[in-house]
Amino acid sequence: MPVTSTSAPLLTSRFQQAFALASQVHATQLRKGTAIPYLAHVMSVAALVLEAGGTEDTAIAALLHDAVEDSADGAAMESRIRGQFGRHVAGIVLACSDTVAVPGQPKPRWRQRKQTYLNHLRAETDPGVFLVSACDKLHNARSIVADLRTIGPAVWDRFSESDPAAQLWYYQSLADTYAGHIPPPLLGELERVIGEMRSLATGAPDI
Repeated sequence: MPVTSTSAPLLTSRFQQAFALASQVHATQLRKGTAIPYLAHVMSVAALVLEAGGTEDTAIAALLHDAVEDSADGAAMESRIRGQFGRHVAGIVLACSDTVAVPGQPKPRWRQRKQTYLNHLRAETDPGVFLVSACDKLHNARSIVADLRTIGPAVWDRFSESDPAAQLWYYQSLADTYAGHIPPPLLGELERVIGEMRSLATGAPDI
């Protein structure tokens, strides 16, 4: 394939700085039930965002989309992101967080967090929020499908909500919310993967 180039880099030192911060936040974290570094997830989400036509801001937000949830102090992390990368990036990260980590306090219950996330998403107007959120959920859904094919229903035991019906409700609700806000090919791929997830989880053929 021929090599092409641009007159100026599309990803600047800001992206490199965001990768360094994401590496710091997620340095010791693993994907649930695996030996896969959590950093692989945020890298994958950033790649999906760029492949879907995202800007440097949305790619940076993709790298940092879990930083407010997964750092020791979410409010302090949000302030750091805002100061280093600007209000737009910080706003996307905050909108893509289903909770803000509070030192010494557990996260709210799963259903409460997910319903709050959906409610906030439905009130959003920033296309960048929908793009980063959809790419995040697509990568998560792909990972669940791959694990369902490999280890079967035991995959659900990795999650705080182990009922596959609840997980399917959440993913389908997200896809319904993204409609009209993300590129059709991205929505179509998410719908396809959710269909696979449903088929594997219930044993019913995907129609």
